[in-house]
Amino acid sequence: MTDARYLDDATRLTFEATVEAVRGTDRVVLDQTYFYPTGGGQPNDTGTLSGDDTEWVVTDVVKRDRIEHVVDGDAPEPGTTVTGEIDADRRRAHMRYHTAQHLLSAVLLNEFDAETTGNQLYADHAHLDCAYDRFDAGDLQTIETRLNDLVESGLPVRWYTLDRDEAEATLDPERTRLHLLPDSIREVRIVEIGDEDDPFDRTACAGTHVESTGKIGTVVLTGRTTQGSSHERIDFVLE
Repeated sequence: MTDARYLDDATRLTFEATVEAVRGTDRVVLDQTYFYPTGGGQPNDTGTLSGDDTEWVVTDVVKRDRIEHVVDGDAPEPGTTVTGEIDADRRRAHMRYHTAQHLLSAVLLNEFDAETTGNQLYADHAHLDCAYDRFDAGDLQTIETRLNDLVESGLPVRWYTLDRDEAEATLDPERTRLHLLPDSIREVRIVEIGDEDDPFDRTACAGTHVESTGKIGTVVLTGRTTQGSSHERIDFVLE
């Protein structure tokens, strides 16, 4: 199994790895990677692999039984040592948006009892779906103000892993949303925002995040739409 190093260090953008297998002609499996595969509402990283005076552009990263890096052209041979280079701007944008989404989810749950039901992030915008009847303009202003107060507070962001049984026994299931994870996942990664003793948010998540809310930037809510019965979608951008 590929060692998913992005789970430990989201700031690393260059690394060396060995090609362990090639699937088809363009899907490269490495022994370790810092490339993030699409999942959890967060898009994949892009970038390059290089070695033996050849460079391959990584156009997609997918997680199946192993993590596959889709490259343009014929893939490097198994056993080749390659250097991975991740698109820094794209990765940083995803980190900022994913952390902002966690803050938004926590604000909605705390102040509106609205549980997040889905989200999708991009490099220049994002949206979040939640269980709520309908937000009005005043609600959106309240949410935006609260979010930017949290950003300005510079709350620390950290992550760690727990045995699933321990997590289910000790953490608030409503906030961590552990019930959304497949039963096959027995070790969970927890992302916390705020004080260690009393975090503002604590959620099971395998995404990449900034180290402090102060690195998110200004949050601007750009609108809302109704998503079926008793569900709302909130759109936002970061400046």
